[in-house]
Amino acid sequence: VQLQASGGGLVQPGGSLRLSCAASGNIFSMNDMSWYRQTPGKHREFVALISPSGTTQYDDSVRGRFIIDRPNYENTVTLQMRYLKPDDSAVYYCSANVLTGPPGGPYSPSTHWGQGTLVTVSS
Repeated sequence: VQLQASGGGLVQPGGSLRLSCAASGNIFSMNDMSWYRQTPGKHREFVALISPSGTTQYDDSVRGRFIIDRPNYENTVTLQMRYLKPDDSAVYYCSANVLTGPPGGPYSPSTHWGQGTLVTVSS
């Protein structure tokens, strides 16, 4: 299973960016998809999650500013980031919990990560 993230870049404070992440490979079913972020010297931290049914969770620091979504093409997750602050600068990683296995099973759960995309919020 591979996850390809895109959409990072340089944006001014108060601006917006939209990140996308597409999963491919041997995926029987897709469960939760998430975004995390990490800055140098710090642990990777949770940003947002979306379940297969569309239920969302957000870290308090981004709630009301970021929106996580799963477009109709089910193995993709997006993160719309608005009103960006310098503290939002980080490498953003997408994550997916999936079931994989041969045709007819058995299927096993696993977690996969994208390569990260850099977001820099600066004037």
